[in-house]
Amino acid sequence: MKSYDTTIARRGTDIAGEKEKKKTAGKRLSRQTRENIFGYLFISPWIIGFLGLTLGPLLFSLFASFTDYNITSKMNFIGLDNFKRMFTIDDLFKTSLWNTLYYVLFSVPLTTAGAIFLSVLLNQKIKGMKFFRTLYYLPAILSGVAVYFLWMQLLSPSTGLVNTFLGWFGIEGPAWLFDPEWTKPALLLMKMWSVGGGMLLYLASLQGVSSSMYEAAELDGAGAMQKFFYITLPMISPIIFFDVLTSTIGSFQIFQEAYVMTENGSGGPGNSLLFYNLHMWNNAFEVFDMGYASAMAWLLFIVVMILTVINMKLGKKWVHYEGGDNK
Repeated sequence: MKSYDTTIARRGTDIAGEKEKKKTAGKRLSRQTRENIFGYLFISPWIIGFLGLTLGPLLFSLFASFTDYNITSKMNFIGLDNFKRMFTIDDLFKTSLWNTLYYVLFSVPLTTAGAIFLSVLLNQKIKGMKFFRTLYYLPAILSGVAVYFLWMQLLSPSTGLVNTFLGWFGIEGPAWLFDPEWTKPALLLMKMWSVGGGMLLYLASLQGVSSSMYEAAELDGAGAMQKFFYITLPMISPIIFFDVLTSTIGSFQIFQEAYVMTENGSGGPGNSLLFYNLHMWNNAFEVFDMGYASAMAWLLFIVVMILTVINMKLGKKWVHYEGGDNK
């Protein structure tokens, strides 16, 4: 009888313990729920902004790309007609695409190589190097529109400092922004002037390379070029990969230069500066053909996405990480 009572008492204690555990778990769960609610409240401005200002317009433009939409009329669904129009009817589409590809193919390698070369020079331990680092970085922080007007003066065929400088050596400078053959090289020259932003990234990466690696290479008889190609470049390859990736995306989005530096955003002489984004802008806000402009925007998104994926795949073959995992 006594054993039976003891068993009953133990069971009662176990049941009470389980109830207490459930009660405690419920309190913990409610505390976690409260923390989650407060967390979502803190990030709600971003969520609202993303849904209202990013995702919403994104989905709307996707739907608009399949319609005949010009703001003032109803949206009429036309399927893939806007995309067919790009490749079969709109000659300026092909011109703008070619101009943009030209700019990307030249600006990305030139600015990347220029930034690396400049960072290597400014990584030397000599007196006054801080002054030169500041001097070369300053153009990267100047306002875009102000810089464009400055370069319009510098590239003036008759009074610009660039042609004046060339004249000192007996070279007749081109018409630059007034000559279809020289408009894009003019923009590339302007782009090279502001490589200080990339230079700063490479300079920080170079200063993280261990000096012992260079000392070991010197003991093995490696020269300056061998150390550069077999030590410096592999060690800063993650920054090169990042710079190439972001520069490619940014170059496809070129717009302000052509819009500001050509009359009324016309695209320059012979449409030589009619870049893809400028042509898309003119369709959207000059003739209000929003459906066609939306289709152009999504095509650009697809092209950039494909190139980004290709860069990510190729990066595994040449990007070196200290941990040895290139995934």
